[in-house]
Amino acid sequence: MPDSNTIFSESIPENYDRYLGPTMFETYAADLANRVAANSNGAVLETACGTGILTQALRARLPLTTPIVATDIGQAMLDYARKKLGDLQNVEWKQADATVLPFPSASFGAVACQFGVMFFPDKLAAFKEARRVLTDNGAFYFNVWGDMAHNPAASLAHGTLSKIFPDNPPNFYTVPFGFNDREVLRSLLTNSGFRNLEFEEIAMEVSSPSAKEYAIGYLAGTPASTAIRERGGNVDEVVDTLTKSFAQLGGEAPFRAPMHALVITAHA
Repeated sequence: MPDSNTIFSESIPENYDRYLGPTMFETYAADLANRVAANSNGAVLETACGTGILTQALRARLPLTTPIVATDIGQAMLDYARKKLGDLQNVEWKQADATVLPFPSASFGAVACQFGVMFFPDKLAAFKEARRVLTDNGAFYFNVWGDMAHNPAASLAHGTLSKIFPDNPPNFYTVPFGFNDREVLRSLLTNSGFRNLEFEEIAMEVSSPSAKEYAIGYLAGTPASTAIRERGGNVDEVVDTLTKSFAQLGGEAPFRAPMHALVITAHA
């Protein structure tokens, strides 16, 4: 059975894109796309494309002659991305599992993944697949969130759910913010055949129109909302509770808070 922490379905893609896209993901997508474009060498594969935030940034920075194949295992996310960005030129949308990619070896000059590898059930298999589909002079570009200590909104959200559901606290936030150990990453990538690994920490600032909108995104835009309903909770009520905590952290309107990520480039 799929892990509910990895299922972005129903209304989650729309809320994710609306409330979290501009506040959390667009700035990091621009950074990642710039790295890919600076060393562009053939077709680009994107894994875990979600609602297409990185896809759009890649298309804006790469030559139109460079093919982009955007993939995601979740049909709901892929459908949303295709509907929103279906007019992007030379972009193919395809459902695919990053741990078993349906492409020939040495098909791409670059593989990119925006905050997706944390959700892969078998990370070694996914990294090996990324290496397999890369040409020998290609590279794998991806980012992961730092820990909760450096992403205080995540820490507050996790703590809020733990207080509301003390007997069975949802653990969604431990997934995106719990896979950032450099030595673990280095070992997985090296064992997958990558070399010349580059790690860079990048701190940015969340900027949302309001604490409430950000709380909506953090809950209704993630599988945390599924966990709340599974426990008999009301998502809107939890949003109100989290909004108060967020307002104390970064203001009621606008809301601002630090966020932190690790960006990795792994050369084939």
